[in-house]
Amino acid sequence: MKSNKIKFAVNHRSCPQLSPMELIDLAVELGVSAIELRNDVKENSITDIGIAKSVAQYALKKNIEVLTINALYPFNIWNKERKAQAEILADLCQATGAKALVCCPLVSENMKLTEYEQIQKATNALKEISLILKSRGLIGHVETLGFPKSSLRKKKFALKAIDDAGVSNIFNLLHDNFHHAGAKETEYHPKRTGLVHISSVINQSLSMKDLQDSHRFFVQAKDLTYCIKQIQELINKGYSGYFSFEPFADEIWNYSDPGSVIKESMNFITENIKF
Repeated sequence: MKSNKIKFAVNHRSCPQLSPMELIDLAVELGVSAIELRNDVKENSITDIGIAKSVAQYALKKNIEVLTINALYPFNIWNKERKAQAEILADLCQATGAKALVCCPLVSENMKLTEYEQIQKATNALKEISLILKSRGLIGHVETLGFPKSSLRKKKFALKAIDDAGVSNIFNLLHDNFHHAGAKETEYHPKRTGLVHISSVINQSLSMKDLQDSHRFFVQAKDLTYCIKQIQELINKGYSGYFSFEPFADEIWNYSDPGSVIKESMNFITENIKF
């Protein structure tokens, strides 16, 4: 039976000023059943195994699912440093009870890759990362980044890399509406999408090629990245997983009550999506 309710999750970037425990409490307050943890929210990052285990216990107590830790970056530049980083993050995922590790590619104007090279680098890295994840009972979400300087910009390239590496049992796609719009993608892959990140860009003076993470707020009207349309398309095409709030604007760090803003955005989305 098809659900007629959107499954929301709260990424720690939605409320980076909160501790991981406070993030769990906020999810409970919002009536949301899942969260995403991060390794890039300053002192609230998940970097310590002991804290990770405490978070797992508290999430279990509060009946909150830990979806991911964000992120292994840049996953597609594989070397000894990346391997060590992947192992540490996989151990942290396991300790928090997270199901998956998010993997993001390099964004750099110093690395201009052909489509073949983009796929090849991702393929080689995913083979190696899959071994680390599999040994810990984890999966991975590959998030393509739609910036012009991205070294893996299109989801179809990520899928080719996953298939070429023979690791479709370990990896799926993370669809981010901001990056989908930035890369001017039109294809959806609902059956191979494990998670969706959502946000809005409301500065009407920006062009698509100028979009940066700092422009991303909570989902709302007059959105340059047409998030509502993407959510609707994904649902229409059969995606039934979580939609996780992932704004990045610096101003969000100063919100005194991020929960009220998240709730407002949840209501906006619910009012504008048809089942």
